[in-house]
Amino acid sequence: MMNFYINNINHWERIIVMQLGIIGMPLTGKTTVFELLTDNKSTPHKSGKINTAMAKIPDKRIDYLSGLYKPKKTIYAQLEIVDIPGLVPGAEKATIMFLDAVRKADALLQVVRVFKEPSVPVFDNEIDPVKDIEYINYELLMADLDLIEKRIERINSNKKRNQMLKELKLLEKLKDTLEDEKPLSAVELDPEEKEIMATYQFLTIKPMLLCLNVSEDELLKMDYFKKNETAIYAKEHNLPLIEISANLEREIFELEAEEKDTFMNELGIEEAGIVKISRTMYRTLGLVSFFTVGEDEVKAWTVKEGTPARQAAGKIHSDIERGFIRAEVVDYNDLKEFKNMNTIKEKGFFRLEGKEYIVKDGDIIHFRFNV
Repeated sequence: MMNFYINNINHWERIIVMQLGIIGMPLTGKTTVFELLTDNKSTPHKSGKINTAMAKIPDKRIDYLSGLYKPKKTIYAQLEIVDIPGLVPGAEKATIMFLDAVRKADALLQVVRVFKEPSVPVFDNEIDPVKDIEYINYELLMADLDLIEKRIERINSNKKRNQMLKELKLLEKLKDTLEDEKPLSAVELDPEEKEIMATYQFLTIKPMLLCLNVSEDELLKMDYFKKNETAIYAKEHNLPLIEISANLEREIFELEAEEKDTFMNELGIEEAGIVKISRTMYRTLGLVSFFTVGEDEVKAWTVKEGTPARQAAGKIHSDIERGFIRAEVVDYNDLKEFKNMNTIKEKGFFRLEGKEYIVKDGDIIHFRFNV
């Protein structure tokens, strides 16, 4: 059995936690989704306030590695989840708070109500998933348009306007896109434009996942109100879509592990919706996990896709990045198949990689370094 872990390191970590903002209209089940993602149902929530908690990203690979090494600690990848109060049409102060919270998030999970439940009031007396999605997306679009128009006005009145022509040209292009009711994520940018774009906190550039909250019966039948219209809207706007039943998810969540599997099998559910949401958002954010393993700890480390080995080493400790020598890499699937270091070497699956090696999702890495 391999011991791919770091010795003699005080575990001070350079952690950049990505933030997922949960948004939606009132009474959609947003807070239930938040509680399920964060295992946070015991924490009191303040109505109309922003609630924040950490969520682990379920990963069967970590489960397997933990069973293999039986470490003292098992640590999953994490996302920070923010439950943003529902957007209420016409409520100016609430809208400002909503937009400010959205601006801070790295990605958005829009929870959309489809279920009908007499005990839960219907906001605005109407259930219409497409209408609700369009309303929220329109508010985000108008916020971006307002920001751009104000910036264009400031540039045009600036004595140094001629030094900002590249930015002005980009802003005009972005303005045209928004006026065509398209998000800024649809705009193709050159490297210089991307650099300028990064100085702004635009809302319609953020990755978004649609989560349709349907009833249990609708989920099992995979048939619900405006299903086709919603699917067409999501496809046209390049928005990933997941259907869940928050009530059913809570039932599943509260069961013991063995009962959970039995219950889901009886219903024909292969995977809990909350797990799908976590994994999809992780992927949508362009994140990958590499693993360090050993008897002390099995841990998933989060890096952006395309991260070089030396930079990934810095996630663990700055000394490892500074004194990087090489990365000893084994693919998770190879470890699962052979379970033995000698066999992995004989098969030629053990690799020594340099500082420019691009870390792949599922790499098990031991970093050699000298400081």
